[in-house]
Formats: sequence, structure tokens, C-alpha cells
Amino acid sequence: MDLDFSKLDGLVTAVIQDHATGRVLMVGFMNEEAWRLTRETGYATFYSRSRQKLWLKGESSGHRLVVKETRTDCDRDAVLLTVEAQGPGVCHEGYESCFFRSLDGEEWKTVDTRSYDPKAVYGGSK
Repeated sequence: MDLDFSKLDGLVTAVIQDHATGRVLMVGFMNEEAWRLTRETGYATFYSRSRQKLWLKGESSGHRLVVKETRTDCDRDAVLLTVEAQGPGVCHEGYESCFFRSLDGEEWKTVDTRSYDPKAVYGGSK
């Protein structure tokens, strides 16, 4: 059974969840090559829509995602990867999860504490 890459311009949505806690860490996209590399290497690889290229999560930070389990939805156009995160956080802004804001009335509020300094990892560009 293959994934259906035909619905989203050759991509499938990839939801990334911590295997120990169940917390959603991030959402990314995979094309067929990223999907193949993820399966072959055991590390989550994505397709960057903004950069129009493949990227191994953690290639610059070292915060790689080791895939523990892979599931797909009923339409086979999305995957759920449970992972072991190698590093203090997944978010390029320095948080454990990219979902560090919560809607409070009409305002988004940061509800998590930074787990690392993104400037120390990525330099001054993030």
C-alpha cells in the first residue's frame, strides 16, 4: 500500500508526535523522495515548500527525529510519525514543540518556555 501523493501537489502532510509523551511536535510535508529517505534512514526527512528542496530535520541543528512508528490515515494522504527527538527542541524558535502558542480570547500567547537558544544553534538568522 502506497501513500497518495496526488492530492496536494505531490505532497502528503506529516504530523510529528513525541513517542514518549504523545505531544505533537510539528507538522511538515513530504514528497515521494522525502518519504523514501525517511523509511530508508529512519530519520524524518521533509520537503520544504518555501525552499523547494528536501531537508533532513536536524541537518543544521543536530536535533534529528528518529522514527519509532509510522501510521497513515484512511485516505493515505497524511502520515503520523511517532519519533524520538534528538535534542532539546524541534521548533526553530527554540521550543520543544512548534505548538508553543495558545489562543487566549483574540490573542495568541506563548505558553511554553524556550528549551534552547535558537541564535546559538542557527546563528542570527532565526
